[in-house]
Amino acid sequence: MPRMLLSATCAAVAVAFVAVSAAQKSDNGKAPDAKRPKITLRARPEFGIAPTRIVLTAELEGGSDDFEDYYCPTVVWEWGDGSISEASSDCEPYEAGKSKIKRRYTVEHTYKRPGRIRVYFSLRRHDKELTAAGVNITVQPGGVDNSQ
Repeated sequence: MPRMLLSATCAAVAVAFVAVSAAQKSDNGKAPDAKRPKITLRARPEFGIAPTRIVLTAELEGGSDDFEDYYCPTVVWEWGDGSISEASSDCEPYEAGKSKIKRRYTVEHTYKRPGRIRVYFSLRRHDKELTAAGVNITVQPGGVDNSQ
């Protein structure tokens, strides 16, 4: 095998190893907790023409239904257009084995200006980020507005 090809192959394997190793660690560098749900964020559609309405869904998958850290959090949406939405709920006190976490958060947001936008979703408690996910969307310039 030519030396250059071998080096590229080794580099690819090293990058893949680093990516897998990073994926297997939590935010604090420790091995992930099997009870901790994983978060995903989807945008539908992922691209549109301004103005466009995007539906975003954050979902907690796997883990325990009564994972205490994610019970009754503050929900923060950073829209990527300079606006932020934050919501919290008034919940009953947490009870192990009884209290259930919310697993799906769905919202709509309208983008009026074009651009490549990164939307972030996070669950927080007392200004501490518990978990977060991001998704990219693309908004193309709209047509000429003749309504005037």
